[in-house]
Amino acid sequence: MLDDSTENLSIDLPKMDSYWMPFTGNRYFKENPRVIHRAKGMYCWSHDGRKMLDMVAGLWCCNAGHCDPRIVKAIQDQAADLDYAMAFQLGHPKAFELASKLTDLAPDGIDHAFFVNSGSEAVDTAMKMTLAYHRIRGQGERTRFIGRERGYHGVGFGGISVGGMSPNRKMFGAMLPGVDHLPHTHNLEHNAFSRGLPSWGEHLADELENIIALHDPSNIAGVIVEPIAGSAGVLLPPQGYLKKIREICTKHGIMLIFDEVICAFGRTGDAFAAKRFDVTPDIMTTAKGLTSGTVPMGAVLTKGDIYDTFMTGPDGAIEFFHGYTYSGHPLAAAAACATLDVYAEDDLFNRALSLEDRFADALHSLKDEPYVIDVRNYGLIGAVELTPIEGQPTARAMSIFRECYDKGLIIRTTGDTVAFSPPLIVKESQIEQTVEIIRAILRSI
Repeated sequence: MLDDSTENLSIDLPKMDSYWMPFTGNRYFKENPRVIHRAKGMYCWSHDGRKMLDMVAGLWCCNAGHCDPRIVKAIQDQAADLDYAMAFQLGHPKAFELASKLTDLAPDGIDHAFFVNSGSEAVDTAMKMTLAYHRIRGQGERTRFIGRERGYHGVGFGGISVGGMSPNRKMFGAMLPGVDHLPHTHNLEHNAFSRGLPSWGEHLADELENIIALHDPSNIAGVIVEPIAGSAGVLLPPQGYLKKIREICTKHGIMLIFDEVICAFGRTGDAFAAKRFDVTPDIMTTAKGLTSGTVPMGAVLTKGDIYDTFMTGPDGAIEFFHGYTYSGHPLAAAAACATLDVYAEDDLFNRALSLEDRFADALHSLKDEPYVIDVRNYGLIGAVELTPIEGQPTARAMSIFRECYDKGLIIRTTGDTVAFSPPLIVKESQIEQTVEIIRAILRSI
């Protein structure tokens, strides 16, 4: 059991019937509620007053930890000054400040930012930018997109079309037309228990050439991949794989989109996975860690030549008919500016990198425990894959999730994989505590 030495804060639960919860077994939850009502640093508190160690940073997003006072104050100050400003034909200072901060962090050549409210909106925006970019250049026949099996790109129709997670797609019909999928990179036979990027699998990128040949490159608009596929269970790119994808896209004039909604802002030990992997896409989507989870916000970052291509037509004309009521919202922009300042002041990206080996050692110490068939890690993102219970896929991992919660530990599961993405402020002792709880549960179930 984790240390619970703190004031015992508990609350009475509200009436639950009206709330239709996302990605949740609603009936089970409302009979067995797990409600978080307070958070600070690495910890959350449950409705019944228990202190919970958060080893998934909220939902891959609270990279600076919960309720950092510098971010909280920035949001409070902004709310007192300016609650809202229309984003169409008007602006406010924080949006411009944030765009500059983001592009300063981004890989060379990525120098414009378009603001949205979530990762899902960022992906749909990136896809629309890609289609419009080709059309403006006289290549409007480029309409096809290529995603990847087991990829997750949010829950908009664009995102689930290029995404490759079956449960997210099966209820919603035919999806967008003109989408193909690369094979995923997960292979237990060759890569189980790799530390960091696996050495086998660069050749899987060659399938992109086969898909391009099938449709002809003149018909393909873009390729979208997560540098590391997070929601599918931390699926790592083989060494050299992303560089080859970049080379193939460049060869055929196809836009490369990196979905960095999970990977950005220190998760891989750098500002962006693109920088850590030394592969620069044409467009990057971000969200989650952009505000450390405090206010919903996303951003689409693009190369300068994409922006410049749109900057045509009569003066005063709208160049891109797209945007949201809350694009660049003042509170979100203030939260993001403060978050980026916290990352820099506390050197959190380098801190994550310095913890990478210790994190890997701890996770890989579970290799010989019952039911463990793989351990994967990179930066401060990791996963332990388990043998499924026959005829009950996902049940083993879900039982571990519930056991962990009962022991004061918050983890994430996807399929029969247990995933970890702790805030970048995590201590080595908290990593050790987490692994020992998982070890004890594995030995007891």
